Amino acid sequence: MKKVTTYENKKILVLGLAKSGVSAAKLLHKLGAFVTVNDFKEFSENPEAQDLLKKGIKVVTGSHPVELLDEGFSLIVKNPGIPYTNPIIEKAIQKGIPIITEVELAYEISEAPFVGITGTNGKTTTTTMIAEVLNQQGTKNQARLAGNIGYPASTVVQEASREDVLVTELSSFQLLGIQQFHPHVAVITNLYSAHLDYHETREAYVQAKWRIQKNMTAQDFLIYNADQEELSHLALTSDAKGVPFSAVKVVKDGAYQLEGKLYYKDTYIMESHDLGVPGTHNIENALATIAVGGIYEVAPEKIKYALCHFSGVPHRTQYIGEWQQRKFYNDSKATNILATEKALSGFEPGKVVLLAGGLDRGNNFDELVPSLKGIHTIVLFGETQKKLAEAAEKAKIPEILFTKNAESAVALAFEHSREGDSILLSPACASWDQYKNFEVRGDRFIAAYKKLKE
Repeated sequence: MKKVTTYENKKILVLGLAKSGVSAAKLLHKLGAFVTVNDFKEFSENPEAQDLLKKGIKVVTGSHPVELLDEGFSLIVKNPGIPYTNPIIEKAIQKGIPIITEVELAYEISEAPFVGITGTNGKTTTTTMIAEVLNQQGTKNQARLAGNIGYPASTVVQEASREDVLVTELSSFQLLGIQQFHPHVAVITNLYSAHLDYHETREAYVQAKWRIQKNMTAQDFLIYNADQEELSHLALTSDAKGVPFSAVKVVKDGAYQLEGKLYYKDTYIMESHDLGVPGTHNIENALATIAVGGIYEVAPEKIKYALCHFSGVPHRTQYIGEWQQRKFYNDSKATNILATEKALSGFEPGKVVLLAGGLDRGNNFDELVPSLKGIHTIVLFGETQKKLAEAAEKAKIPEILFTKNAESAVALAFEHSREGDSILLSPACASWDQYKNFEVRGDRFIAAYKKLKE
């Protein structure tokens, strides 16, 4: 951690808590700032705020009062999820108060270089893959996971040395709050339309993602999905060295798949089917990872070892085990149609029992129909049961079953499965109709699988 005096005796507002806000507040306090934390949750229900108060940090809870800005803050560290349309943020902008997110603060004090990963889908899986590949080097320096993957960057950097690498997942929300942040290697997995309730337009969303490379130079590397024309055009405008990856064509200066084999430039790495997790989307994630491994000169056999033994990230096409010749996969993170389509692409349709359903956001599931064709059984739960059943009927799925929730779906799916089947939870819906979040839904699915085995 660098010695930074920038924040000594400065009044700084940390807006919003959660993990990143708590981490930022503690770090700024350590750096000598006069920190005020403002969180929407009431103090009596806010253990994080209670803990910070005990450490001598001023705490304001229960709302985001605009008059708080009258205290003369020189900087705001904003929780990424708080939109720029929030009245206190709008007023801060009018007052000319700089607004950053916690990852910018982490960059400022970090001795270690960053590998930054963003994109619409595949960020967490790719981030985890990259760390596992880089840690195959067998040296004392480490690839440390950080960022939107659940490890606040401003905490991780305090333990990292200049020989380490911070492998950091970055959301569009976080990237809107960077100023000097400068990764040595940046990865953009793909770009689709997402978070339009926050960004309002697709163009604004894409521009937020594209900020990852805003401070990069010709000594840095930008790894991008060359199968997306939009990204290929954008890459030409960056100062960083472009390193493409493609699952469908040869890109000699990057990573690619050819005839079921994965390569970095002209070097063979591994067979596609040896990858530890299924799906064409995971081929893309692996190719992005291979490109990072190539840049860091990880030996091909070590890249192969890491990717062959990669069993997935929790709740993202995670293989959880086998029972009576049926394999079980937890893809609870599939909270939209596209994610479920990608998950299904990794399985033979005739050997899948799909578990799906959840929060009704008002859409239909016609887009999912082509991916459902060939599946012999689907088990549906949650608010969207009827809508998903309509899509299943259009796909001519022979068995369409209904149940209460993801837990009860497990035994029913097993009862209607065959030897050699994969039983896949990939809901295509958010979880909030029945569960606090997709992690809880996935955990309940795993618990039901374990109970089935018992």
